[in-house]
Amino acid sequence: MTSPDPKPYPLDHLALRGEHGALALVAGEERLTFAQLDAAVGRAASALLAHGLVPGDRVATWMGKTLLACIMPLAAARAGLVHVPINPVLKHGQAAHILVDSGARLLVANRARLDSLAAGEIAGAKFVALEDWRADGEPLPASSHDPEFLAALLYTSGSTGRPKGVMLSHANLWLGAISVAHYLQLSADDRTLCVLPLAFDYGQSQLLATWAAGGAAIGFDYLLPRDVVRAVERQRVTVLAGVPPLWLQIADQKWDGHGRSLRTLTNSGGHLPEPLVRRLRALFPQARLHLMYGLTEAFRSASLDPALVDANPDSVGTAIPFAELRVVRPDGSEAVPGEEGELVHSGPLVAKGYWNDPQRTLQRFRDGEVWSGDTVVMGEDGLLRFRGRDDAMIKVSGNRISPTEIEEAALASGLVGDAAAFGVPDERLGQAILLVAVASGEMDEAGLRAYFRRELPPHMQPQRIEWRERLPVSPNGKLDRTALKAELA
Repeated sequence: MTSPDPKPYPLDHLALRGEHGALALVAGEERLTFAQLDAAVGRAASALLAHGLVPGDRVATWMGKTLLACIMPLAAARAGLVHVPINPVLKHGQAAHILVDSGARLLVANRARLDSLAAGEIAGAKFVALEDWRADGEPLPASSHDPEFLAALLYTSGSTGRPKGVMLSHANLWLGAISVAHYLQLSADDRTLCVLPLAFDYGQSQLLATWAAGGAAIGFDYLLPRDVVRAVERQRVTVLAGVPPLWLQIADQKWDGHGRSLRTLTNSGGHLPEPLVRRLRALFPQARLHLMYGLTEAFRSASLDPALVDANPDSVGTAIPFAELRVVRPDGSEAVPGEEGELVHSGPLVAKGYWNDPQRTLQRFRDGEVWSGDTVVMGEDGLLRFRGRDDAMIKVSGNRISPTEIEEAALASGLVGDAAAFGVPDERLGQAILLVAVASGEMDEAGLRAYFRRELPPHMQPQRIEWRERLPVSPNGKLDRTALKAELA
């Protein structure tokens, strides 16, 4: 296959990639051809500007995979705005942080979600209920924005503090879509079932890469894994992306001959255990399975050639188009094959840094490279193998969670005087959250769990809570996480 075109374009031009009358999007009962997609993007862009927004303003969406949620990445880009998607499973506290931190000028969300935000909580932002959204004006034509302009802020958790906004340009997202479409060998007759959250870079890639290939994206929110099975059969799905916990659920389903339409499966957001790789290969022998690795700060990094999966199920492959990877020792020198080191990314897929956070940007982004904090090894065969994270991040069902967020929520309950959160291995989730807590008065685990259910989304709920009279501290008075983790182990 020839190399993909490295020239970036404004992101909204993806609405023009497919045949005029070919199916581009299915969202609920609505179906759009590429011509209709381009018109819908243009009308939504015009409607955004009608709310008084100007180029560079941030516009947030907080909803499931409605038609508007699916087209907003392109509509905001066409209007010269910066899209800030908020995962619909987040509760008002997390959403409020993202809105305040991003300085969003407009939030479009379901009325119930808007009602959960306290009056005056988000200064300077205009709220528009999805139920009241109108986009019936004259559509804006395809834009001519500089591809280096910001197009999105995707919020991801760090090892400390609240989620931070990763700044992505038109070029980052355009070239990412072209790269993924190329190495997955997507085509105009592909139909991608988009089950992952669109606020997740991997989830948004489902849409953008499919459109880059001229294929059809099917926005789909599911309640039960069985719903995915039915949707694959009903929609004649050819491409399905997932994270390890979802693949485990899918492998547990009775497919009874369904799924024969599937020809491309992709995994990222965590390591896929070898037994699960074998099960998926047996369930869908006709499908190419891509084992991938990526991080929001560099979009996507590596993918294993499906022809090598059976012999190398522990590998995430080699660099994808437009990504440059190296493995380095702590002193910055290159690691030799077989030696563990930190994975460092460079090239046009690397993000522009963290929004409004120059200090953390300088720590992570250096000389045009992003240092992943992940330990990998490059084998003699040239294939990358993931070894683990260097920081304290917890990864539950593909969601990166800061321990600090869990600890802050515990303290905010008023029932906890001190707390520390850790990730522990879990067969189904990848990791589960263990909270070690010191009660502020009488121990009330039922009350604390009720508080978490009200304030935190399901993937941030501690699976286990252990109570202590006190937590260990280091000589400088800080929480000694190393000692506590060793005690728990």
